[in-house]
Amino acid sequence: MTAVTALPESAKAGPATLFAELPAARVSSLAQWWALTSRIVHTMAVKGELVAAVVTPLVFTVGFYLPLRFVMNFQGIDYAQYVMPIIVLQTMAFTMMSNAQLAAFEALTGLSTRLQAMPIGAVVPLGARLSAGLVRSITSLTAAVLFGHLIGFRFSAGWVQAALFCVFALAVGTVLAIGADALGNITKNPESLSQALTLPTLIFGMLSCGFVPEHNFPEWIRPFVRNQPISQFSFALRDMAADGVAWDVLWVPLAWSIGLAVAFIPLAIWASVRRS
Repeated sequence: MTAVTALPESAKAGPATLFAELPAARVSSLAQWWALTSRIVHTMAVKGELVAAVVTPLVFTVGFYLPLRFVMNFQGIDYAQYVMPIIVLQTMAFTMMSNAQLAAFEALTGLSTRLQAMPIGAVVPLGARLSAGLVRSITSLTAAVLFGHLIGFRFSAGWVQAALFCVFALAVGTVLAIGADALGNITKNPESLSQALTLPTLIFGMLSCGFVPEHNFPEWIRPFVRNQPISQFSFALRDMAADGVAWDVLWVPLAWSIGLAVAFIPLAIWASVRRS
């Protein structure tokens, strides 16, 4: 006869009793955010995206400064000081595109849907993508300022205004990244999304006071050039680097930033948490 082995009492009682002595699992949104952010940043480093974040402002500095510096110097404009804000804003725009592609890729591959089915905070993946984008923005901004220093750009208004310059530039980049993240989650198409974002970036960049003063544009288009957000952002950043920005200059770009944030944040949250 075959001997019957008696089961322990804990096994007879079922899984609930079997694991009763184990500590209860604590879901930490902060730990989840850190894990997801670290994953994205590690991927960016391995794939060379952080290297591209350094090379991009170098390309912009050479491409924007060299062709126009003699013309602008002839007009009495220190072009290194003048063009630096638009170089910074263009690097922030590339961070925006990177965030859009990341969100679209995660939605396309089903990673977003998988995370929604797990005990993860609803907005944690969105926060992780934005945090990783902020790492890229800080890397690009640091490189842009260093390259700008080589061509003669200086923070003449002191450290407070220099810090405000950096904070404001990163804030603009983050607001743009929030909107781009929403578009990425909605479209789920990294390739077409990148092409769609490139055109408005070029239009708003070229038709702005970031490269040349307003009076160099035809009179009929000057109101748009002067009042569109990229021009207003460049005005504020230029003053922060020169003599310090005054409130009558700062309030307009600040209003643009707040308005865009109010529009983009709810859209990004909805796009991130919706189930498709």
